[in-house]
Amino acid sequence: MDILVRTDASAVATTAADILARYARAHATIGVATGSTPLATYRELIRRHQAGELSFAGCRMFALDEYVGLDYSHPESYHAVIHRELTDQLDIDPANVHVPDAAADNLQQACRDYEAAIEDAGGIDIQLLGIGGNGHIGFNEPGSSFDSLTRLKTLHPATVRDNARFFDSPDDVPVHVLTQGLGTIRRAGHLLLLATGQAKADAIAAALEGPLSASVPASLVQLHRRATIVVDEAAASGLKNVEYYRFVDENRPEWQQ
Repeated sequence: MDILVRTDASAVATTAADILARYARAHATIGVATGSTPLATYRELIRRHQAGELSFAGCRMFALDEYVGLDYSHPESYHAVIHRELTDQLDIDPANVHVPDAAADNLQQACRDYEAAIEDAGGIDIQLLGIGGNGHIGFNEPGSSFDSLTRLKTLHPATVRDNARFFDSPDDVPVHVLTQGLGTIRRAGHLLLLATGQAKADAIAAALEGPLSASVPASLVQLHRRATIVVDEAAASGLKNVEYYRFVDENRPEWQQ
């Protein structure tokens, strides 16, 4: 793991955008995430694109997940969120933006089709991730198998409560989703996990320095051959080895820059 500690959420977004920009220039397949944490990174990527510094014309994007039971026209469907917050403001071909089809009549087949689409694209080169307060990534709640593929999941009540801020009331939050599995996420060439704020400190500490455990799905980054974790000071506050992580970052060989 490569753990980068930055001063604040703005610096996290800048670092994440720097990493994602390298993949955009290589016309890569990028896995995108929803939630609050990636939004600052998306705004920075959009700024660079609008300034003429960055193009996504040759890229493909795959979303991590989608709510079951929300029409794509609903403003909180992840289809709508990804387009509104990111892709509609870039030069990527809309046909190259993929979200799990949670409105399909056969959800199991929709999951198999999503896995096939990722494989047909040559796999995901870099997957952007957030982390839930209970350690989930995507919508892989505690207890998810590290070998799981895209599938239907039932949300943890804590996740429903967390996501209620995007809806008029907690009762409006769907309890079922389609999500890339932990096995799907593990197949990405590079994982880029972002976390900001004190509320994520316990989850980050458990994921990065705790035991590898299905009870903390994000701990799978410990298994990945190339995982970059970018956190602000608040999210890093529970890490025991933070001094070492800073030392590594400050003394990085030139070829690793």
